[in-house]
Amino acid sequence: MPHSSVIEYAGDLTAQEAWELLTRTEAAQLVDVRTTAEWSFVGLPDLSTLGRPVHCIAWQNFPTMAPNPDFLDDVAAAIGPDQDVPVLFLCRSGARSRAAAIALTQAGYKKAFNIAGGFEGDIDPSRHRGKINGWKAQDLPWTQT
Repeated sequence: MPHSSVIEYAGDLTAQEAWELLTRTEAAQLVDVRTTAEWSFVGLPDLSTLGRPVHCIAWQNFPTMAPNPDFLDDVAAAIGPDQDVPVLFLCRSGARSRAAAIALTQAGYKKAFNIAGGFEGDIDPSRHRGKINGWKAQDLPWTQT
């Protein structure tokens, strides 16, 4: 069977690479796919210095963690119809955001990126997040509500 050359999504970015892309590309959009509880209790990236919002669109609905059936429609409504705009997806550690990037690519978008390491990053030897990689560990702008 021949190897498929289907591109799943545009690729993985570190949090720092994502920040740089958002800084230099005005059309680039950041979609945080975590849950309402995570946004409230853990914090959110802050793009206010770039003059644009973070789109908070859950990949899974809290507390059941069932897939959000409106996810693709909600993303399209938030970022607009241009399927060439860079869309960067963020979750806690990079798993849900990777799935979201794949789904958006399958829906026709050409520049759906996953922010590997997510907002909190991988678990360190002390079983804590936020120290090894991810948005917080890179000391990128974020806010607590």
